[in-house]
Amino acid sequence: MKLHYNRTKIVATMGPASSPKDVLLSMIKAGVNVCRLNFSHGKVEDHKKVIDTIREINAQYKTNVAILADLQGPKIRIGLVKDGGIHLVNGTRINMTTHECIGDDNQIYITYETFPQDVKPNEIILLDDGKIQMRVIETNRKDTVVCEVVHGGILTSRKGVNLPNTKVSIPSLTEDDLGNLHFALDNDVEWIGLSFVRDASDIVELKRVINSRGSNARVIAKIEKPEAIDNIDAIIAATDGVMVARGDLGVEMPMEQVPLLQKMIARKCRAASKPVIVATQMLESMITTPRPTRAEVNDVANSVLDGADAVMLSGETSVGEFPVIVIETMAKIVRNVEEFGYPFNTKQDNLDEASPNYLSDAVCSSAVFLAGHTNAVGIVSMTTSGYTAFEISSYRPKANTYIFTSNKNLLNALSLVWGVRAFYYDKLESTDETISDVNGILKTENLIQPGDVVINTAAVPISKQGKTNMLKVSVIE
Repeated sequence: MKLHYNRTKIVATMGPASSPKDVLLSMIKAGVNVCRLNFSHGKVEDHKKVIDTIREINAQYKTNVAILADLQGPKIRIGLVKDGGIHLVNGTRINMTTHECIGDDNQIYITYETFPQDVKPNEIILLDDGKIQMRVIETNRKDTVVCEVVHGGILTSRKGVNLPNTKVSIPSLTEDDLGNLHFALDNDVEWIGLSFVRDASDIVELKRVINSRGSNARVIAKIEKPEAIDNIDAIIAATDGVMVARGDLGVEMPMEQVPLLQKMIARKCRAASKPVIVATQMLESMITTPRPTRAEVNDVANSVLDGADAVMLSGETSVGEFPVIVIETMAKIVRNVEEFGYPFNTKQDNLDEASPNYLSDAVCSSAVFLAGHTNAVGIVSMTTSGYTAFEISSYRPKANTYIFTSNKNLLNALSLVWGVRAFYYDKLESTDETISDVNGILKTENLIQPGDVVINTAAVPISKQGKTNMLKVSVIE
């Protein structure tokens, strides 16, 4: 099966539009690397079907598509409202109650039990991604909050609620999240996304549950709250990857700050060799039209130039009318920027001599340096933990990055990481044999040709599977 390879990876959210096998297969052919399961929507049975479909495609077509299970986190929503929605008129008052009911012109149910205790008069409440704005007039601190409509509109069921000025007391892993997390771990999902991360302890807690299950799943911290920005360095240190979730981030914080926050987070993630995903509204207009706006094309291109590992689609692929065309469009934009815009945002080489991985980091950075100076077509590495792959990728080398590993879970997980293509390899003969073996595999796959220069890295002795400590410049015969 002919696949399109971009270095910047594409994450697509699954949903009714993208779950049929033929549609998903076409999307993968067009460039999808990671499928996102959004646990804010859909039933567990639906997610299970999608997981099975992805695994079938991986087995049948030798692809390594990864799965990102995105937990809802402490997302606050309103409950059901009457048919046709509620028309909220500026200046009128409405009650928000913690008692479940069908919302009408007098009251709306909110899923956040301690809401009346946590809010104060004059705090702002944003509904439906900030399209509707209300102000707290008073709270009985028990079960009801009286609000005034500042910017009204039609409010429909289950819309999200953002409280930019409120200290929210909900735990970062809710009961629902724990159920969904165990389901995801039962199904060996490679990446777990955690919404509304506030500080590093949220990540530590999630990792504790993952480790207690003996799972290798890696964690993506979704940055969408002001507290997360305040604690960004500690969060990046604790997590395995980061998502700039611009939808809620742009509602919780002044939206004009989001572009520079995106650049800052991408820079810090690359410095820490952690993958970063840019998400939300990238090609939003393509939910209903087959062509993006010029601004959206610019947005995707700028995210690539910012050095994102991956760009993500949400409604465009989950419920949109053109899931395959969206992927083709995104892949085209990415490819053009990669071809004509390189080098973009390469990493500054400031190795930390105090790091326990200082020597491996130095070998990886030297491999990238050598590849540039020898016009190598590929950097070919062996890894068990994946550390080398993340490290080499963070330099955004011009040469392709080919990673060989005997770790099956890592094979798919690396589909999220910039520029990396992973292959299964489990022989541990001698270093020389292994290098000639893996180079031979790449030659058979027509990825490298005789006369090409490649840089090989490995851990010697190879049978120990230790840290990367060797570099070799090979000319393919």
